[in-house]
Amino acid sequence: MSVAKSLVKKSICSQSENNDIGCYMNPKKELQYFTEGVSRREVWSWAMFDFANSGYTTVVITAIFNAYFVAVVANNQDWGTFAWTASLAVSYILIILTAPALGAYADIYAMKKRLLLLTTIGCVLFTALLYFAGPGDLWLAILFIILTNFFFGSGENLIAAFLPELARSDALGKVSGWGWSLGYIGGLFTLGCSLAYVTWAQGEGQEADQFVPVTMLITALIFAIACIPTFLYLKERALPQLHQASDHIIKEAFARLGNTLKHVHHYQDLVRFLVCLIFYQAGIQAVIALAAIYAQQVMGFNTTDTILLVLLVNITAAMGAFFFGNLQDKLGHVPTIALTLIGWIIMILLAWMAESSAMFWLAANIAGLCLGASQSAARALVGLFSPSSRRAEFFGLWGLAVKLSSILGPITYGLVSWMSRGDHRLAMLITGSYFLIGFVILMRVDVQRGQEAALYDPEK
Repeated sequence: MSVAKSLVKKSICSQSENNDIGCYMNPKKELQYFTEGVSRREVWSWAMFDFANSGYTTVVITAIFNAYFVAVVANNQDWGTFAWTASLAVSYILIILTAPALGAYADIYAMKKRLLLLTTIGCVLFTALLYFAGPGDLWLAILFIILTNFFFGSGENLIAAFLPELARSDALGKVSGWGWSLGYIGGLFTLGCSLAYVTWAQGEGQEADQFVPVTMLITALIFAIACIPTFLYLKERALPQLHQASDHIIKEAFARLGNTLKHVHHYQDLVRFLVCLIFYQAGIQAVIALAAIYAQQVMGFNTTDTILLVLLVNITAAMGAFFFGNLQDKLGHVPTIALTLIGWIIMILLAWMAESSAMFWLAANIAGLCLGASQSAARALVGLFSPSSRRAEFFGLWGLAVKLSSILGPITYGLVSWMSRGDHRLAMLITGSYFLIGFVILMRVDVQRGQEAALYDPEK
């Protein structure tokens, strides 16, 4: 470390005794993780949004409502799984159509935080309204799941765009990992509260159509409360950018996006990684959306077994995000992601072969370790490849890739299971091939070249 860098770090860290400047360091004070002016409390408030919204994905998408949708709302019809995946696909198409332009608008007008608030209100509201989706209420359930998942995905892109403002480039993996690990703890907390209620309700002799709707209210309430620190302490550091005055805000946002796409050849490693992301996230999204369905339809798990499984997976996912987040900045972004993809391939093979619940539990926990790591690492790498003036826009492109994969993976699984008359093992195996494709593409991503490309701004 140069003398100049040492003096800068000493100067920055001496500015605050009250956490005005975040300065997490190891005992030897060799590393400052946060950008200048960022406090520990602010990073915590940013990570609390991961804590808050993870309850939604855990309870609604992964553990409870998805299986309830197939078994109760769709009455266990052969098309039930496909109807669930198609509903999610529609919501992801809406995100794909809006995310890049929404990100461009957020960058132009410095509106990330305000838009985040609007998407949060939407997700909380429509999650609560899922309470009214009971047996036979297919179209009502489809409408509400499309809307709530659209608002969730849009907010996920916006909160991610704050990451490069909070963490130094050499600590993006670490700080992203903190957020993801806290997120899985949040999912664990929300699911634990739901499990406590479900256990009580079953003891009272209630059926799924009585206790599952209440878990939607629990999830919405925890989301609303846990995200309060984010809106109290997270700062909008971006400033409105110079642009042509226009009454057509949406048109302006799309024009800015079009300008970025015209210069996309400057960001070849970002594009290559986004294509890689589409494929390997297709496998991940299939596992997230269909794990509970697979557990019940193939392994014979009941609702309580499934919730316990997802609880344990959330613990291993938090461990994976934290461990690999710390490892990523040392080992490198591409090797870390490659390691997790190998883990995913092993997991798919174990789940496909599993005849006993023990082997399936092992596969599920390998998935947990890889889940937190692969998602956290991807967010950090996109942050590294994003120009400072276009972070929300580029994270909108990241969101576009993730949502496209969220269509590709679950729809592939749903179609295979439908066409094979309910062969979930075959569906799992075929969907798992996306991890192998992603691994091959990943090998052509050059991190240093991608980071250098992020210095180019098509507006300049």
